[in-house]
Amino acid sequence: MSFLRRRSAATPTGPDFDVLAMDPGDWPGDLGAGLLPAPDGSCQGVFLRYDLFGGRGPAMIIGNMPEGSPVRELEEGQVPFEVTQLLQALGNDEPVEVLETEDIPVMHEDNLLIVRRVKCSEGRISCTQFDRSDGVLVTIASWDRPITDELYQLLKPLPAEMFQQA
Repeated sequence: MSFLRRRSAATPTGPDFDVLAMDPGDWPGDLGAGLLPAPDGSCQGVFLRYDLFGGRGPAMIIGNMPEGSPVRELEEGQVPFEVTQLLQALGNDEPVEVLETEDIPVMHEDNLLIVRRVKCSEGRISCTQFDRSDGVLVTIASWDRPITDELYQLLKPLPAEMFQQA
């Protein structure tokens, strides 16, 4: 995807929105983060890769994509960006598409979230999405692990300093 490559603008210094994810200290494996830069250097999204498989690919990717991010513009049947990144990290190049979606209510702290479960043609992928009140779309994609309601209780805003470049 060409928008992931920097052309001439400086590297973005970090997102101008809170990133909702799991604290790296709460995760026993490796954590990697990626920023999606726009041509003007602004941040079009952040995704975090949590690896429990000892360097053999992530078990989970959590994306935070604000309104206007190009990765939110999906065609019918197209999987979310986070699913694509998960498959790419695992070295899986089989074509995958969305079969159906289902909206379900989930509590997160004192808030009721309407979570979209995204069923993919690859049955080992679990994917959910929800919109935050600030317009940021959070997508969670996991490999070979179901996404349970308990996972949402681990999500919290990460400190902006984690994404600042020196």
